[in-house]
Amino acid sequence: MLEMLGLIASLILLMYLTMKGINIIVAAIISTILVAITGGLNLGTALSEHYMTGFTGYFKSWFLIFLLGAIFGKIMQETLAADSIANWVKNTLGPSRAVFAVVAAAAMMTYGGVSLFVVGFAVYPIAVSLFRVANLPHRFIPAALVFGSISFTMTAPGSPEIQNLIPTEFFGTKPTAGGIIGVLMAFLIMIVGGIMLGRMVKKAVQNGETFSLPNESGHNETAAALADEELEAQKPSHSTEPKELPNIIFAFLPLVSVIALLNIVSNFTTPTTAALISLTSGIAIACLLMFKFLRGFWNALAKGSQDALVAVANTCAVVGFGSVAAQVSAFQSLVDALLNIPGPPLMGLAIAVTLICGITGSASGGLGIALPILAPVYMAQGMDPGAMHRISALASGGLDSLPHNGYVVTTIRAICGETHQRSYWPIFMLSVVLPTIVLILATFLYTIF
Repeated sequence: MLEMLGLIASLILLMYLTMKGINIIVAAIISTILVAITGGLNLGTALSEHYMTGFTGYFKSWFLIFLLGAIFGKIMQETLAADSIANWVKNTLGPSRAVFAVVAAAAMMTYGGVSLFVVGFAVYPIAVSLFRVANLPHRFIPAALVFGSISFTMTAPGSPEIQNLIPTEFFGTKPTAGGIIGVLMAFLIMIVGGIMLGRMVKKAVQNGETFSLPNESGHNETAAALADEELEAQKPSHSTEPKELPNIIFAFLPLVSVIALLNIVSNFTTPTTAALISLTSGIAIACLLMFKFLRGFWNALAKGSQDALVAVANTCAVVGFGSVAAQVSAFQSLVDALLNIPGPPLMGLAIAVTLICGITGSASGGLGIALPILAPVYMAQGMDPGAMHRISALASGGLDSLPHNGYVVTTIRAICGETHQRSYWPIFMLSVVLPTIVLILATFLYTIF
């Protein structure tokens, strides 16, 4: 009983510290200490072995994907390709469709293989511009960025995002696994989520909310100042001269090439290797097509590497926490209970994956912990690998987006200069509630078809 209470308390503590703005790595270690003590684990062993094994194991498996994704994103940023895409979406849809424009810009780049964190920084200045002109509340920008970046793009068939690649290693599948049901679920999240976000913004406007940066409302002035600096960095060096941007076709080609190569090359090698090849090709194509816009190749490599280290370290921190939590007998009891849930076997897999992703606060980290345990059990039952792949990917995109999720924290605080109190509720509805409902529907459809 104490172990289960400690497990729950440590998760609550992790979320609480994160919402208070405590660094996710520090929060994860503090929460790890609590779960180790209440779980009866030797503290030294828990930290030096279990925590670090989870931390370094995830780093070893996925750092190269993070690295190439971040570098690809920085190259797209340095060549102004990201600006070209964002501005094209902005000009095509206009301020009247500001919310949809932000979601669309983020989704296009994420599905094209650009690192999540780079997408956030690249699209945020455009989002501010659109929301300012349309006089929409700034607090909804994080929700638009998160929804466009991680809800339907990272779990859809064919996506180059890591959450769609991890299941391939355990089920022997391809990135397109899951068939038409997987595609339909992605469209359902996109359409219903878009309507939900639009209505939330409309209701806020009807209640009298208008555009104002966080520092103008007395919230998080330091972070808002950083956001303003990012805005200034995106502006042309000479404000009286329009900034020349790459041709929109050239800007899109690297994204298209990443998606195409990933899904072609994965037929001849492992999906992870295919992802490395496709991202490397995307970097090369972007450099060749937009060489004259490339402001600093070596600087892009250096900055991309730094971004990758921050992103992977944040994820590794919560994976380390999850690895220690997995050593507590209460965790194993929880897994055993989930494996024996009455009803369709896929439902047990869905619930188990989404709960573990919620505990770790990471979609990819949760998959890394859950699938080595669960995949052999379900594969032995002779179930469809494609269905299990897509259910696992969809399940990773539900409870993972609780307040302590690394990308959610980065988007709210570092990118947008907002606070959880002001901006997290729309994210919760779009990236926790909606994907969970769709996951239940997908489980039902895969079971009957």
